[in-house]
Amino acid sequence: MSVLIGVYGAAGCGRCIMPIVRTQYPASSYVFVDDMPGLNDVNGHEVIGWHSFLTYPVQNKCISIAVASPAIRKNLADKCDLAEIQLVEVRATSVVQWDNVSIGRGACLSPFVTLTSNISIGQCFHANLYSYVEHDCKVGDFVTLAPGAKLNGNVSVGDFSFVGSGAVIHQGISIGESAIVGMGSVVIDDVPSGVTVAGNPARIISKG
Repeated sequence: MSVLIGVYGAAGCGRCIMPIVRTQYPASSYVFVDDMPGLNDVNGHEVIGWHSFLTYPVQNKCISIAVASPAIRKNLADKCDLAEIQLVEVRATSVVQWDNVSIGRGACLSPFVTLTSNISIGQCFHANLYSYVEHDCKVGDFVTLAPGAKLNGNVSVGDFSFVGSGAVIHQGISIGESAIVGMGSVVIDDVPSGVTVAGNPARIISKG
C-alpha cells in the first residue's frame, strides 16, 4: 500500500530530516510541504503546498513537522489534527534510548541523540544532532533542543521552550514554559516562563 510522507518545512530543519525519513520509511513516497511561494524542488524532492498535499492522489498520507520554532510547530500540528493527518516519529538509526523513556507523537530525533532512562517527553519534540536528555527529565510539548544541547538529570522543561546549541542545563533545574536558552549558555538557576537567558552562568536578557 502506497504511503506519502510529507516533511512539513523545506528549510534547513526539513532538509536534515528528509534523509532520515527516507531511511526509516523506505517503501514510501516523499514530498516537502511548504507554504513559501516559489519553491518547486529541494534536494530532488517535490515541494507542494498544504492544499496540494491534502488533495495528492494517494489515500494514505502522514506528516513529519520539521520546523524549529515550537510555536509554529504547534500551529502545524493543530492543522494536521483538523485534517486528520497522522504525525509520524522520525528517528535516526544512531539514536540511543535506554529504559523507561516515553515520547509523545511526532518527534524528530536527529543522529547521535541520546535519551537515557526514566524520561518523559511530550509531543512534537525536536532533538537535534548530538543533543542529550539524561535520567529523570520531564520535557513538555513542542520543545526544541538545538545541536549539542544538554539536559542533565532531573531537569524539567516547559512546553514550547527552546534550548540553544551547546547549552548545558545543570541537574535539577526547571525551565519554564516558552523560555529560550541561548547558544552556549550554562544554566545553574531555574529559568522563569517566557524569558530568554544567555551566558555562563546564564542570566535573563529579555522578558516576553
